[in-house]
Amino acid sequence: MNSQDPDFEAKQAEIIGLYLNPPENALVLCVDEKTGMQALGRKAPDKPVRPGTPARREFEYVRHGTKSLLAALAVHEGTVTGQCYDRHTHMEFLDFLHTLDKLYPSGELHLIVDNLSVHKHGNIQRWLASHPRIKFHFTPTHASWLNQIEIWFSILGRKVLKRGIFNSKEELVAKTLDYIDTYNRTARPFRWTYTGDPLTI
Repeated sequence: MNSQDPDFEAKQAEIIGLYLNPPENALVLCVDEKTGMQALGRKAPDKPVRPGTPARREFEYVRHGTKSLLAALAVHEGTVTGQCYDRHTHMEFLDFLHTLDKLYPSGELHLIVDNLSVHKHGNIQRWLASHPRIKFHFTPTHASWLNQIEIWFSILGRKVLKRGIFNSKEELVAKTLDYIDTYNRTARPFRWTYTGDPLTI
C-alpha cells in the first residue's frame, strides 16, 4: 500500500463495508477500464511442441491497433459485464453506464470506481444526478487495488492477452468477449484469502 490519501481509512472502510455487508436489495459492481489492449499478430506462426523441444515463438510481431475494455464485476455474483471501445473518454464511460442501467434495472447500484478523471467528468456527474439509484464509491488515491475488478483484469491478462495472437482489433474484441461469456458460466465471487491483520470496517 502506498496511498497518501488523507481519507484513506474512511474510503477503505466504505468499500470493504460494501464487500462484506452490502445494503439490502442492492448490487455492488466494481467498474474500471483496461486500456491499451494490443492486437498483436506474429510475422511467423508459432512452432508447436515437439518431443524434447518446447513450443517456440518468433519475436517479431505486427501491431494491429489497440482497444479499451470497460468492465463491471458483480461482487456477490462473480459475473462480469464488458464492452470494448476504440477510446476511453467520458463518452465511452457514459455509454457503459447506460448498459449497466439497462442490465440491472431495479434496486440500488453501488459502483466502486477509481479516481480517473473520466469518472468525475461533469457530464457523468449530471447523469448520476438524474439516476439517483446509482451511487459511486471512489477508491482512495493510488489504491485501485481495493477494486476487485483489478483481480479479474489480471485473470484476463493471463488467460487471454499475455500470449494471445490477434490478427485484427476485431479478433481481439471477439476473443475478449468470448472469454467473458465462458468465464460467466462458472463464475463465483472472489473469496478473501488475506491472512494478515483482519479487515475492519
